[in-house]
Amino acid sequence: MRRKSLELSREKLGEKLGISFQQIQKYECGNNRIGSSRLYDLAVALNVSVDFFFAELPAETMNLSPASLQNTNATESDTVLPTLKHEAQALVNVYYRISDPFVRKRVYELAKSLGSLDIKLT
Repeated sequence: MRRKSLELSREKLGEKLGISFQQIQKYECGNNRIGSSRLYDLAVALNVSVDFFFAELPAETMNLSPASLQNTNATESDTVLPTLKHEAQALVNVYYRISDPFVRKRVYELAKSLGSLDIKLT
């Protein structure tokens, strides 16, 4: 999501890291694990801290092992990894276009509080 929000192609990210775009694709699809040093390199290339990759990870997901995550039968509409949804990707893109960190934090807090409410706005 971060790569896309920066409008960075797999090829360009691969060049920054000295690896092929196919390897980036394997990382993104979850086919290959990402070692800690490569995760750090990705964070630098994407201009985020390493904890960005773990932010808002649901507790039930955090308690699963990597092997059990690969074996899940989750689909795009499941809530195991909601960030896979197109709408969530679009929201992240818009969020990172907010240049003021204070405003961005306030938008995050607003979304977080609305997400905790069980209401329908119609």
